[in-house]
Amino acid sequence: MSKREEAERYFVEGYSCAQAVVLAFEEYFDVKRDVLLKIASSFGGGMGRLREVCGGVSGMIMAAGAIYAPSDPFDKQKKAEHYALVQKLAREFKEKNGSIVCRDLIGAKLATTSCCPDERTPEYYKTRPCARLVGDAAEILENFIAQNPFER
Repeated sequence: MSKREEAERYFVEGYSCAQAVVLAFEEYFDVKRDVLLKIASSFGGGMGRLREVCGGVSGMIMAAGAIYAPSDPFDKQKKAEHYALVQKLAREFKEKNGSIVCRDLIGAKLATTSCCPDERTPEYYKTRPCARLVGDAAEILENFIAQNPFER
């Protein structure tokens, strides 16, 4: 199963957009699943339904960090290289979808004032591109990994 398919499946199962993407790359995180889900949980809905950066993009960036980020916070060269990777991944997502901002992607005018997640009904999935967007984020990172091997 591709990472796209995994992320889309997790989203449709009810995980948030950010959780769906990080779960697709779970094997790269050196944390237990429940901790990973907690870390990613705040980023759903564009950060707690603020409709800011797409949770799928946030999940993609978290996974990229788990795989490629330097562990030495004082290595400026490695940090710059990693930030360049983050920008590349975000740029690729934006080129494909027009934005990395949740409200732009789903057509919402403003951040929601409700903290309650929308009910995941068949109608929800017909009107929201979120499953496809988390798939795009996972596919972008999966393609990058395939072209840029790393050492564990």
